[in-house]
Amino acid sequence: MSGLRRHPVLLWAFALLAMAGFASLGVWQLGRAEIKREMLADAQRALTARTAQPASVIVDSARADAYDWVEIRGRFLDAPAVLLDNQQLQGRVGVRAYRVFETEARVRLLVDLGWVALPPDRTLPQVPRDPARDALRGLLLPPPGSGLRLGEPQPQPDGSLLATQVEPDAIARALRLPGLAPRVLRPEAEAGFGYRRDFDILPNTLPPEKHLGYAVQWFALALAVLVTAVLLTVRRARRLRSSPGHTPE
Repeated sequence: MSGLRRHPVLLWAFALLAMAGFASLGVWQLGRAEIKREMLADAQRALTARTAQPASVIVDSARADAYDWVEIRGRFLDAPAVLLDNQQLQGRVGVRAYRVFETEARVRLLVDLGWVALPPDRTLPQVPRDPARDALRGLLLPPPGSGLRLGEPQPQPDGSLLATQVEPDAIARALRLPGLAPRVLRPEAEAGFGYRRDFDILPNTLPPEKHLGYAVQWFALALAVLVTAVLLTVRRARRLRSSPGHTPE
């Protein structure tokens, strides 16, 4: 830092780069906040109206990021359950359980059965299939957001798949199915299945307010860099004016 103080050009080059970096991170956080506000608004519209959309929306790739209320008929396939690992609820670690449902039009999609806590030894739950169930209603939504990909879904001794993210294509390959719809169905809580389930579309991720708070922090850091650079420049100018060899212009 002392070298930067002696060379104002380097000081300001460093300051401008730092400010640009912090500001870009702030803008990114603002963008994430806006995206999530739109997600929440879209989901709320579907939940408020609860007007069943045509079953064709299930495979509509143009609506892969949208939220739709649907009512479908079909059956649960005799395929292994899929467990999404590292899912937290109120500070407890668990998994989200999914099973494949096939509609009368032979469209296959993952159904979010809900969250279940894991015991200390991480024994995975036995997920019921409910073969008699022939109708479902609920919110069609994008798969839950995920972080780093940690490999393909892994078969477990009981036949289920343990996954670190819900990727319909990867899960379809692991289950040896022709394909799965791009969105998943989350039934009403009243539908049963024995697991905790609601219509919170942002579990285990940041809400818009958090992104806004982080944006403010990044912009504050950019401002702090600017103030620091100005103060160092002013102090250097004062030292130069007060130095014995300085000749006023």
